Formats: sequence, C-alpha cells, structure tokens
Amino acid sequence: MSEIRHIVFDIGKVLIHYDPELPYRRLIPDEERRRRFLAEICTPEWNIEQDRGRTWEEAEALLIADHPEEADNIRGFRLNWHEMVPHAYEESVAIMEELIERGHDVTMLTNFASDTFVEARGRYRFLERPRGVTVSGDIRAIKPDRAIFDHHVSAFGLDPKATLFIDDSAKNVEGARAAGWNAVLFTDAETLRKDLAAYGIEL
Repeated sequence: MSEIRHIVFDIGKVLIHYDPELPYRRLIPDEERRRRFLAEICTPEWNIEQDRGRTWEEAEALLIADHPEEADNIRGFRLNWHEMVPHAYEESVAIMEELIERGHDVTMLTNFASDTFVEARGRYRFLERPRGVTVSGDIRAIKPDRAIFDHHVSAFGLDPKATLFIDDSAKNVEGARAAGWNAVLFTDAETLRKDLAAYGIEL
C-alpha cells in the first residue's frame, strides 16, 4: 500500500448535511405531492446539472416551460437552498481539522454549484481551512467523471497513488479509484477514523 500524503474530502453528506426535502416540507406540506415533485420535477438529475455549471436561471426556465403550474416551487429550490444545508457534521469536521493541525495535506473535491458553494463557505468557515478546493460548477465537470479527478491532481500537485479520497457516494469512490486514487466510502466519523488508521493515519 502506498504511503498516503494527500487527503481529499467531499463536502455534502461528509462535512455538511444536505437534504433538499427540508424546505419543501414547508412549501409542499402534502407528503405524496412533495415526493412526486422531488422525484419528477426538481430531480437529482436536474440539480446535478447546476453542479456541472448550468445557471439556475436556465435550469428554472427549462422546468417552468414544462410545469408552469409549479413555477413558484421550482424557483423555491434555489431560493430556499440555505435550508437544505442546516448543519455541519461536527465529528467529521473535527477529523478534518485534526488532520490539518497534524500537518497532513488536506484539500476538498465537491459537486457543488458555484454560487451555492460561495454561500456555504460563508456560513461554514471551516471550509476555508484546507489547502484548497475543486468545485464542479467552477470547472464544469462532475464526479464521478475522470476529468474532475485529473483536474484536482493537476491543480494541487497530487500523486494519485498517494491520495486518499473520502466520499459518501459509492459511484464517486469508484470514480476516484478508476483515476488511480485510494478512496473510502464515508458512512460516519467513527468508521472514517478506522479507515484512516487502516491507511496508517492515526488520530
């Protein structure tokens, strides 16, 4: 096993909680209608294109053209986005900060729209602590595509074989491994500490 010299964190559901249903419990109180709206209109597939760099204005216009009766709820996704990220995962943040304080090279790689990431970094100041971040919306490439991993390697001077990636998505973990990285699936902070120890990183 290669010595790990670079540790790369995903953000959503690793450092910060994310749940698009949270504001819609208020906006669409009926559970079945809310489920259909998020499954058929403001879908994860629709939202990931903003992570790829599509503007919210274009994204909203596309949906409103097909669902004019839902215009307010469609616009409500971005308008109420701040409610979707209500808190940090303090134990995961503590691990990241301890790694930094012990001198490890820590960066972040995230699928995030450019503007919402700016908002998140303003709210969660620990996002400024790592050496840097690759935001998918800024470079118009998303995980698990190989291009975003190669970009991160180039931007931060990483050796893929000496890099450990932490992500909550199995597809993204596999994407990192396909790019030559080491990677672990995040489930909780206690498991992450064990995974780090397995790579020789004791905290």
